[in-house]
Amino acid sequence: MRFSSGLRCAAVALFALFAMTMATPSQAASGTVHISFVKGGWFIGGQAGSGTLRFKGRTYRLGIGGVSFGLTFGGSETELVGTVTHIRRASDVAGVYSAVGAGATVGAGARMITLANPNGAILRVHGRTAGLALDLDLSGLAISIQ
Repeated sequence: MRFSSGLRCAAVALFALFAMTMATPSQAASGTVHISFVKGGWFIGGQAGSGTLRFKGRTYRLGIGGVSFGLTFGGSETELVGTVTHIRRASDVAGVYSAVGAGATVGAGARMITLANPNGAILRVHGRTAGLALDLDLSGLAISIQ
């Protein structure tokens, strides 16, 4: 019985030591992003563009793509800047970011978006949009490192 208790204490101590050495979100880094894309559609929409990630002194090229389903009419051009947090390496920014959104652009407008991907990266961007568009949709924004 005593051996079982001692083994259990050792296992708990080992787990605690392992947990302390694991990277935590507070140890994750952040970077800055600049994204520009065009979006257009009639019920089903699409978007494509490019951007850059500045992370740990290096600049990475980004590819942007995606689709949207719902009420989507017209076309717009969007340019966004902001930060990506909770990443440990540049490749963590890659993935599919999904959102439910609504917006209207007549001439020029502003946009602010916060998204997350399955890697835990959180993208907070803001910027301008121009065009003639109305959307109330479910969107998927795919970002890749090129």
